Amino acid sequence: MRETHPLEPPPPAPGGIAARARAGGPGAPYLAGLNPEQRLAVETLDGPVLVLAGAGTGKTRVLTVRIAHILATGRARPSEILAVTFTNKAAREMKHRVGEIVGHVVEGMPWLGTFHAIGVRILRRHAELVGLKPDFTILDVDDQIRLLKQLLEAENIDEKRWPARVLASLIDGWKNRGLTPEQVPAGEAAAFANGKGLKLYKAFQERLKILNAADFGDLLLENVRLFREQPEVLRQYQSRFKFILVDEYQDTNVAQYLWLRLLAQRSSQAASTNPTSPHGGEVGERSEPGEGVWTAQDNRSAGSPSPQPSPHRGEGVRESVLESTNLPLAAKNICCVGVPGDGGRRPPMPSPSRGG
Repeated sequence: MRETHPLEPPPPAPGGIAARARAGGPGAPYLAGLNPEQRLAVETLDGPVLVLAGAGTGKTRVLTVRIAHILATGRARPSEILAVTFTNKAAREMKHRVGEIVGHVVEGMPWLGTFHAIGVRILRRHAELVGLKPDFTILDVDDQIRLLKQLLEAENIDEKRWPARVLASLIDGWKNRGLTPEQVPAGEAAAFANGKGLKLYKAFQERLKILNAADFGDLLLENVRLFREQPEVLRQYQSRFKFILVDEYQDTNVAQYLWLRLLAQRSSQAASTNPTSPHGGEVGERSEPGEGVWTAQDNRSAGSPSPQPSPHRGEGVRESVLESTNLPLAAKNICCVGVPGDGGRRPPMPSPSRGG
């Protein structure tokens, strides 16, 4: 029987945080098989990390092992990790892979899912703050078109000349860019039905509230509005999530990017956000999906060294693991993985910030 010194701490309880931390050391089995760049991305837990690599190079594996490493080392509880993907299938696969490493602990991860699934969860908790009830209905495309046709008819607009489906596409585009009716540029709003596009967008949003309903675009748009107008709610989630992980970051639209950026800010930064600014004061205008992929060269802090990306491509996250200065205003331990934009060249740089 092993003797213990009176001052020696007792051995960790099986399955406890201390035991998982010991298992997550340098020789942890789940780290085996990772190349140096992948391992660097997994083990760099403090501050923002951006990983860019080609398709099939192990980016998603980096995220799943990183989640396992966070849990195994006791850096966060399962409920303190926000991990977002684009499809339910990808979310299920990620949860399964993490479960294979850490076991049943993964069942306590309520914030692993798609952008919209997590957005719905948040919105139902705070529905009254955005003019809805917790049991609000999510309209499908057919219901959305049907409602828009009613609005067109009420305005005596010829639906054959100005199809409801076209209006639905316009509204969806505005919502994907994080634009409420008050924020839509006048020139864009004038492009439908001889200038009635904005009036119809406003009427659509008002009708949704009366029906206690939201469409797919509202699930993120109303989250962003909630966070901008209710700083205490935003601070609650900023405090809850110790780690944020994002898969396929290059595919984020503007609303998704705004949502992530708000959650990744320090509370003091969020408090200084101007909710009346078209972009809340915290982000520059972005019109194309994927512009949330920031580059080290363009976004490093003043005086910070420029990271040197590996010259290798397609060999398992050998594109770059960027330093913690490369996601502006990101104070959280956030890791984003994605494919470089512009045909493998450097991703596009967002426009300068507006609104202070």
